[in-house]
Amino acid sequence: CLEEYREFSVAVVTGGATGIGHAVTQELLYLGCNVVIASRKEEQLKQAVTELKGEIEETSPPRLMHVPCNIRQELQVKHLFEETLKQYGKLDYLVNNGGGQFLCQAADISKKGWNAVIETNLTGIFLMCQEAHKQWMGEHGGVIVNMLMDMDRGVPMMAHSGAARAGVENLTKSFAVEWAHHGIRVNAVAPGNSIYSETAAKNYPIDVFERVKPHLPAKRLGTPEEVSAAVCFLLSPAASYITGETVHVDGGGRLYSPLFWTVPDHKMLQPFHSNQGVEEATKPKSKL
Repeated sequence: CLEEYREFSVAVVTGGATGIGHAVTQELLYLGCNVVIASRKEEQLKQAVTELKGEIEETSPPRLMHVPCNIRQELQVKHLFEETLKQYGKLDYLVNNGGGQFLCQAADISKKGWNAVIETNLTGIFLMCQEAHKQWMGEHGGVIVNMLMDMDRGVPMMAHSGAARAGVENLTKSFAVEWAHHGIRVNAVAPGNSIYSETAAKNYPIDVFERVKPHLPAKRLGTPEEVSAAVCFLLSPAASYITGETVHVDGGGRLYSPLFWTVPDHKMLQPFHSNQGVEEATKPKSKL
């Protein structure tokens, strides 16, 4: 079946079943890319594959598969790329979106909790990049995008994840230089804490999203699709002269301090698609 797929690009997206990863997977499929999604939760992967395949034209060849993978486990990471190459015969793109953390004050984080987050958000991405290089990109080139977070001013209540993501940003720069002569570009995308998705809403208090809006020049929440657009741009030939960089998708939040300039409420920076569902989901609920 390899010849049937060789005309299409091939991408691996970790955490591709939910949230931002789901949006990235969906956009890559619409752009005509074969996609392999991976995460620890196989049921979520199966559900996403069924849903997304239903959106692909029936005349198109099946271009989506899933491989369960805990990115903290070297053998599972190796297996993920082996299965991708077995099915599609090449690897063009890697999107390291998978990760996780929990809310906790730094003084109360246990060593076990610290190690779990560091291993997932830093070591796991290192293993993914390294294995992609070993199995394919070192000889054939490719593009890697690593997902970060809004961490420029520290990350209170998530110091473990902020430290890990800062490490990934530095890895991104190091890989970009070391692997340039292999034809590999490596960049990062840093979504703001204002990106709303059902996945995020389940993990954090819903009022977090309402509280953050006044502190954004955009004066609205962002969507996973707005992050996926940045990811796909960095994967594309349009970004062929960009490597080692981080693109922030945060509505200007990291820049804003109302000390000398206050941005009034407005609706001028609207998304390229409707975010009515986001606005409805995050409206304050009546207590009556």
